[in-house]
Amino acid sequence: MSNGRYAMQLISRYIRRMPKDITCHQFCIGATRVIRESYLPLLSSLRSDKSQQILQQLYDHPEERLCASVVIYSRLRREVWLVGDCHCLINGQYFDNPKPYEQELAEMRAARVVELLASGVKPAALLQSSDPAREAMIPRMLEVMHNQNITFAVVDGFPIPETKVPVITLGFQPNEIVLASDGYPFLQSTLKDSEQRLQQQRESDPLNIGSFKATKAFVAGSNSFDDRTYIRFTD
Repeated sequence: MSNGRYAMQLISRYIRRMPKDITCHQFCIGATRVIRESYLPLLSSLRSDKSQQILQQLYDHPEERLCASVVIYSRLRREVWLVGDCHCLINGQYFDNPKPYEQELAEMRAARVVELLASGVKPAALLQSSDPAREAMIPRMLEVMHNQNITFAVVDGFPIPETKVPVITLGFQPNEIVLASDGYPFLQSTLKDSEQRLQQQRESDPLNIGSFKATKAFVAGSNSFDDRTYIRFTD
């Protein structure tokens, strides 16, 4: 199981049992604690000095942490919280919270794809899980990940900078709300339309190097380039 998926499962369990009147601040603390405590079984079996070394390793290497982004709708508080790179539609108005370095990395990968294609590499070779263009940007990606929970927010067991968590306040009139992960780059007001736009992108630019650039391509045999979650409701 990937770190991201395990983090998702831990946070999902926390959401199911958290109080309905929880604030965004309390959620950030609670979700962080859940991930932090998941590290404890390993640490409790070690000497204190070794435990500190492991914690220092996680601090120095954020790519090794359990990590997930979360979008929450608080019905009681009439708020949507974007913890990480999620997005939403509120009555057709779009809100997102992208990682500040994501576009830079996408541009870097796209430039490398163009170089490889010009050198004679076939497009099919760049649609594999071992994408050489993506591998070229990995060192930079690891470097900028040191800004995790500094210049952008995620849930990873380390304190969340709450100034980087947008809180969208809704009125008390009926609202149509769409919450989604960034696996849907073109968020539409229905799941069908969002899937259709994703399929159009896959057919027209599977390498994701055109008007829409991403840090990943549509790997052969996959119907998306990233995990995706979509929910729409009225409240």
